[in-house]
Amino acid sequence: MLLDATLAAAHFIAIFMLITFLSIETVLCKRDWMPGAAARLARYDLLYFLMAMLVLATGLARLFLGVHGKDFLLANPVFHAKITVFVVIAAVSIYPTRRFQAWRKAARADAGFVPQPEDLKRVRSCLMVETHLIVLMPIFGALMARGIGL
Repeated sequence: MLLDATLAAAHFIAIFMLITFLSIETVLCKRDWMPGAAARLARYDLLYFLMAMLVLATGLARLFLGVHGKDFLLANPVFHAKITVFVVIAAVSIYPTRRFQAWRKAARADAGFVPQPEDLKRVRSCLMVETHLIVLMPIFGALMARGIGL
């Protein structure tokens, strides 16, 4: 039981940190914060990626070592929905990541670099999609923990 509680706590902390870095990116992705934010966004995005990997690692640890066990979770369609949402969020995050890297490069070349308004808008839209989708993750987790979907 202690292992399961520890894995759950680590998973939740990773999720909260993931949401924190996504929130930072969303706030900084405004014209008002440029040009200073253009270079910093790539660093925050790296931290966001690392937290996503930690969420995945702790989730896998819970799958294989947690109290519910893989047979319980793998048979549940809600688990598959949760994994699908995670993959969709990862796919949506590719565009902002590429833009942040390009902005960092441009900011190194020109200290006054400010992304184009439509570029900022599109990146911010992607971040908002991620933000709205991530809300589904704990909902699916709560449903799975109670056996809903089996």
